[in-house]
Amino acid sequence: MQNNYLLEGESFFEIEKEINRIIDTRGFIDTTISNYDLVDTTLDIVLEDLDTYSFLASKKVIILTGMDNLNSDNDKKDLEHLYKYLDNPNPDNLLFIWSLKFNNTLKITKELKKRMDFIEVKLDPIKYTKDKFKGYKINNNLIEYLVDKCLGDISKIDNEVNKLKTYRLDEKEISKEDIDELVMDKLGDATDLTFQFSRSLAEKDKKAALNKYFELLNYNIEPLSIIGLLASQIRIIYQVKILENSRMSADEIAKTLGEKNSYRVKKTKELTRYYTESELLKLMQDLADIDLKLKTTDSDPNNLLELFILNI
Repeated sequence: MQNNYLLEGESFFEIEKEINRIIDTRGFIDTTISNYDLVDTTLDIVLEDLDTYSFLASKKVIILTGMDNLNSDNDKKDLEHLYKYLDNPNPDNLLFIWSLKFNNTLKITKELKKRMDFIEVKLDPIKYTKDKFKGYKINNNLIEYLVDKCLGDISKIDNEVNKLKTYRLDEKEISKEDIDELVMDKLGDATDLTFQFSRSLAEKDKKAALNKYFELLNYNIEPLSIIGLLASQIRIIYQVKILENSRMSADEIAKTLGEKNSYRVKKTKELTRYYTESELLKLMQDLADIDLKLKTTDSDPNNLLELFILNI
């Protein structure tokens, strides 16, 4: 498996960070990097590069994406060639094969995992932020506050931390006022906003909940859709509450629920303490009742949802 890495991750920024880390630790700094995408090229071109010794430099870094475009039968010859190379790799080559998500049921994936070091790339946003602020004074609450404003997006966190560090280059201390002044809230999708709506409901903050509801309306989302999104979020809170009683980690819960983002599960875990299981079931029933009224009567949807919020 020497110098051959199979990387899985949804964020190119995080993948790039991991690739650069490996390049550094394996001693391939300042080496020319060749990128191949099997959407635009064929595997035999990549194999030729792997097999050919360079006259200009002794080492190579090769990054390959698009493996899901290959077929075990149609590309059998080239795949066998690749497996043979992986069984006896050139130590002067550093090979990365990256995908958003590998299909573990495919023969290609199984063969690659036998021959390569598999790494699931997931950076923890809190730890990453703490590490980025090394040499600066900032408390843990502010780190969580910043991560929340960035919705756990590592790329945005990286940009905002760099901005804050430059702003306080002399003082080496970050305050909440600095974050509020410099960091714009990341605009999430409707699901992110619904999570914030759910948090306001959980904290019994009726004013904040109403404001989040009006924000959702500004997304041009129909009340029926808002009910569906909210019911889905409460269902996730309920599922997380059940699973965390089994002492499962956030990553394990995310995998069980099919959630791609374990950060969202970690944030959901913060809400479970506000509710009993029976209260969550009642909220889901209340939303189901509102949904039924909207579909069977002429009730005003905004009025029903506002009453729901005010009665929490």
